[in-house]
Amino acid sequence: MKQKNLLYTGKAKSVFRTDVKGKLIVEFRDDITAFDGGKKDTLKNKGSYNASVSAFFFSHLEKNGVKTHFLEMLDDHRMLVRELSMIPLEVIVRNFAAGSIVKNYPFKEGSPLKPPVIVIDYKDDSRHDPMLNDDLIAALRLVTPAELKKIKVIALKVNVLLSKLLAKQGITLVDFKIEFGRQGKTIYLGDEISMDSMRLWDKKSGESLDKDVYRFNKGDVMVTYNQVAARIINNPKSATSKKIAALTKKILIVKKGK
Repeated sequence: MKQKNLLYTGKAKSVFRTDVKGKLIVEFRDDITAFDGGKKDTLKNKGSYNASVSAFFFSHLEKNGVKTHFLEMLDDHRMLVRELSMIPLEVIVRNFAAGSIVKNYPFKEGSPLKPPVIVIDYKDDSRHDPMLNDDLIAALRLVTPAELKKIKVIALKVNVLLSKLLAKQGITLVDFKIEFGRQGKTIYLGDEISMDSMRLWDKKSGESLDKDVYRFNKGDVMVTYNQVAARIINNPKSATSKKIAALTKKILIVKKGK
């Protein structure tokens, strides 16, 4: 498998073509951003943490019937994936009130949302990812009504699977953002699922275990990412592949003072 020309560069990932039709390489860079790019840094090993956790989650979801673009890890920061025609929707599933939903609506921080709330935004940085409703999605012809229904069903299934998985490690899945794409007529889960795209709280302490640590200067975000990746991937009871574990082993140690 040969990596060829750059196809797309995002805030923290780069996508490359390969010499095989229908397959791409996603490189998780060490860049981290917040507030629409208003805050940004480059932090060593950050890309590897997100790549490893994403691979772990995608593998777990695939084993439980969710189709994803993930094929395999090539090294600790590059992932081989199916080429998808991405749908410009950000699908956010919220289990507890936090972040923008507290800012924009009369919810109390940390209050449970039962059933979970699905929020869908239009993926467009120039418009600051405005929220959509079903009528706007139909008017923009982004997906068919049947596809939208399927996307919501998949999002809720992902929520159940990841909530249970993380709960075993003492982690509360507060909310998360996922994206979808098509290959032919089939819809796949794409992009990434990592600490960058989730809000995670420690069940005992309530401590943030995600990018909020960086957003709001709550501590050393790389120490947090290290600890979270270790808790998730190094679970001896998990079904993670030996390859993912081997690729992540060397980055799951942060020496004191660094």
